[in-house]
Amino acid sequence: MRIDGLWVGQVAMAALMNVAFAFAIGSALLDAWLAKEGGRAIAAPSHHAWLRAQRSLVAAAIVLVLTDAGWLVYQAASMSGSDVISALGVVPTVLAQTHVGQAWCVAFGGAVVMLLAALLGRNGTLGHALFWLAVIVVAAGKALLGHAADAGVWSASAAIHTLHILATGVWGGVVLAGGFGVLPALDTSVARGALIRVAGQVSQVSLLALGFVVITGALNAERGLGGSLAPLQSSTWGHVISLKLMLVALALVLGGMNRMSALPRLRRTASTVDAHTFNNVLHLEALVMIGVFIAAAALAHSAPGYLAAG
Repeated sequence: MRIDGLWVGQVAMAALMNVAFAFAIGSALLDAWLAKEGGRAIAAPSHHAWLRAQRSLVAAAIVLVLTDAGWLVYQAASMSGSDVISALGVVPTVLAQTHVGQAWCVAFGGAVVMLLAALLGRNGTLGHALFWLAVIVVAAGKALLGHAADAGVWSASAAIHTLHILATGVWGGVVLAGGFGVLPALDTSVARGALIRVAGQVSQVSLLALGFVVITGALNAERGLGGSLAPLQSSTWGHVISLKLMLVALALVLGGMNRMSALPRLRRTASTVDAHTFNNVLHLEALVMIGVFIAAAALAHSAPGYLAAG
């Protein structure tokens, strides 16, 4: 692995893909929860937050499609040893003749369907089913773009990594969409009840998704380490995963503060101060989650620890 401008570009595109994918998932979940709060009605206190969830879903899906395309160009440049502009001519060959191109087509196709479903409003059972099917397809495609595909398309490693991407997308998504855009729109006294209920759902879903993140992440780490802890100290991959684990731990602390302290106080008092506290801590957790997704992108573009350690 050579860390140069091309590698940085790949990682940046992959990190944006991670963030956009999670943001779309979180926005879709918040959209559904706020719809149950009556958010579709213009006069409802939660209407503004529901609009934000809808708009952030569409924006995230657009960013996902664009960054998928940008990543492919950087990948073609990396595989051909050319610059980014010259790599445009190599893209058709990468798509037609490489495993990376085929996996990218899966991920990109899923992203396009996600965008279409978001633009059409996902009305009805069929629309929702199409959107979440597309989410699974994107996760599978992203998993096959990484090291998990080395064991085979239908391997347990690929399945575990797909589940890890989905779980991370749910956990990070409700934190990102909630902390950066949707929950602050409920920061009024008339919307306080909706804020308390949606905040509770954010906390519950985050905790459930976290369980899957920890289990699948541990299995991924074991595969990357090759059964030895030595690569943690002797490889770039080991250093990056150590950083990722520290960021995950920090996100856990912030999420725990909200779940164990801020949210119970908010439920008891329904005060503006406690509402601000919950939203501010969630905002900080969202910032940390961006770091987690950047670290995950760097891991995906680094040689696994057991290879680097020989």
